[in-house]
Amino acid sequence: MTLCLLLLSTLALTAAVFAPRALTASAWPVREPVIALWVWQCLVGTVLLSCLSALLLGAAAVFETVRARVFAPAPPEVVSAYDLAAAPPWAAVLTLLLAGGAAWTAAMLVRQATASHRRKRQRLSHMRKRVPDLPGGLAAGDSRLLILEDAYPDAWLLAGGSPQLVVTTGALRRLTDRQLDAIYAHELGHVHARHDWLLHLSTALATGFPRVPLFTGFADQTHRLVELAADDSASRDCGHLTTALALIELNQHRGVLSCDSPRRLLHARVQRLLEPPSRFAPAQRAATAAAAALTLLVPLAITVAPGLNA
Repeated sequence: MTLCLLLLSTLALTAAVFAPRALTASAWPVREPVIALWVWQCLVGTVLLSCLSALLLGAAAVFETVRARVFAPAPPEVVSAYDLAAAPPWAAVLTLLLAGGAAWTAAMLVRQATASHRRKRQRLSHMRKRVPDLPGGLAAGDSRLLILEDAYPDAWLLAGGSPQLVVTTGALRRLTDRQLDAIYAHELGHVHARHDWLLHLSTALATGFPRVPLFTGFADQTHRLVELAADDSASRDCGHLTTALALIELNQHRGVLSCDSPRRLLHARVQRLLEPPSRFAPAQRAATAAAAALTLLVPLAITVAPGLNA
């Protein structure tokens, strides 16, 4: 029991403090943003599973009711292997801290989901007032395009059953049809990969635990990597040059080509599209993804090891 708690705590601490520093300092995520996003998710999952497993074992040791429910189907030899009665005194403190952390995490996730839903409703209400009346019986919105009257060039995807690209008249004056296709493919890449869920999760964790390097790094890198992944999706459909030109036309008034611009991500995205980095070989991508997935099994293996040994 004591050894399990120590191993789970060490694993969570290592993944939460040291692993994100190494991953952030690496250059390969720029080459493979999808794999990098998966690695970040696996690290976060490892920490959460470690804390949840430690919470479950600690609660079983401290509370007889929890112990009876958790180990109800287990034979006596398995229960004896965990030696729950000999739990150290600090197990109760650790259990209370982990329970508080779990409750706080759930509260942050609910808060983020509620805020996101509220922002979406406000945006939809605001958009309805900006749809222009077009002459000649033309519609401002079709199966995939919704036009808003606004001199400011902007475009984003309205997710749903049939996603629509929302584009302002200012953007239509700048973009060609092919560039508009690239912007649509970029935004559709976000929808297909459920990047909005990743952004909500990372933001909630970073807001709830701002001093945990893994969660703050997860939030920062997710905002960056989802854009690179969506750029790759658009490049496969419309080409690197077309996608780069679409980004330039849509963002040049923001200083996208200036290295001193506060929007350095836009500059880095354009440079990456104009000079695509070399990609991993398929075997290397599979090996990296598999190795990251295996980290999720470590806290589970530590938790069930005494029972399996018995």
